[in-house]
Amino acid sequence: MTSLLILIAGPYRSGTGDDPDRMAANLARLEEAAWPLFRAGHVPMIGEWVALPVLRSAGADGPLDPFAEQVMYPTAERLLEHCDAVLRLPGESTGADRDVEIAQQRGLPVFHDLAEVPGVTVDAAS
Repeated sequence: MTSLLILIAGPYRSGTGDDPDRMAANLARLEEAAWPLFRAGHVPMIGEWVALPVLRSAGADGPLDPFAEQVMYPTAERLLEHCDAVLRLPGESTGADRDVEIAQQRGLPVFHDLAEVPGVTVDAAS
């Protein structure tokens, strides 16, 4: 099996009312998919893992800073130039929908469930 660089896409800011705790909970949900992907031999990637440090280093206050628009979506778009696939997790998200659209335009596979990803086994002890 070939190792894939897989962008995990799903809600981060969407549906949170800009509540930092709810955004952190959404990021934690995205990160839950990282271990099963890694265990299967893939490299998981989440856009916020890159975008948030970039924002901090630019002096922005975080994802609610007006400058964030220049970093958050463009980061995912740049990452998709290097990714082999997208795992789209449930939940409304303009950014994740945009990631899927870009992936489809580039002919990349889009998975909607961990069990669809080659080599991933989903069990209660994961």
